[in-house]
Amino acid sequence: MSTPPQPPSQPEQPSETPAQPSAYPYPHPQSPGPGGTAAFPPPAPASQPGQQAFYAQPTLAGQPGQPGQPGPGQPGQPANPYLQQSPYGPAALPPAGGSGGAGRAVLWAVVGAVVASAAWAAGVFLIGGRGADADLGGYSAPSNLCSSADYSSFKEEYPEDDSSPTHNELEHDALDESYCSLSLKKSGSTYSDAYLSIELGLHKKTDPAPEFTARWKNYGQSRSGYDVDTVTGIGDEAYVVSEDTTTGSDSGSMDVTLAVRDGWVTYTMNYSVYLSSYDEDQDPPQLDEVTDWLKTDSRATLEELRN
Repeated sequence: MSTPPQPPSQPEQPSETPAQPSAYPYPHPQSPGPGGTAAFPPPAPASQPGQQAFYAQPTLAGQPGQPGQPGPGQPGQPANPYLQQSPYGPAALPPAGGSGGAGRAVLWAVVGAVVASAAWAAGVFLIGGRGADADLGGYSAPSNLCSSADYSSFKEEYPEDDSSPTHNELEHDALDESYCSLSLKKSGSTYSDAYLSIELGLHKKTDPAPEFTARWKNYGQSRSGYDVDTVTGIGDEAYVVSEDTTTGSDSGSMDVTLAVRDGWVTYTMNYSVYLSSYDEDQDPPQLDEVTDWLKTDSRATLEELRN
């Protein structure tokens, strides 16, 4: 009787030691996976250069390898877990050599000089240098401008004197100022028919030119109804600003000012008249006449006030 063929014998499997139970829900790093291999590859031996440890930090894109992470053409180096890389690049270090205290002293001296220079430049920019002297042109501010001012051009129209004109004076390190206000009366008038005011300013700390131009040249922007005319031949800069609503009847008003700047000295002379049915005067002077009177008397007054 023939012996039935036997299946080929299986190669003998090596004996395996059962994996030790683990408290973690995931396979133990050293336990075999489904295919009989470990679930995670073992870490590379430390003696193999150029290989990274399993838990090494990855290299950021676009940046060179950090310590412990070899970059292109760079041999592996042991990682330093306490070394932090700044996102703004490496910090500047003082040059090698010399004592640390001396290097810091030089550094702070340079920083202090830069800060001091910047502060000085900012101060000069803000206060304008404060190097210019006041250009007063020999003018002086009298204590009683009413007795020093010339308004003789108005005497023919208003011959009566004001018995109690108003005047005052300011004397200060930054500004000397004189002011006069008086009433103009026609012959036989009981009350004032018109008014005249004069003001002189000596600016001793600040050049008034920019603000003077802004105020008087553009007077019509802040006061509607006023006309502005440039005047030549009086001081460095002069303007006549006027509003005339008189119609030859018993209503309306006229307001005319001549403003002059001569260096750091400012001067204004203002004439005003207001008509109503109660006024005795129903025939005020014309605007052109008043303008000429202001120019003539202002020239004479400024010449008198200059020493």
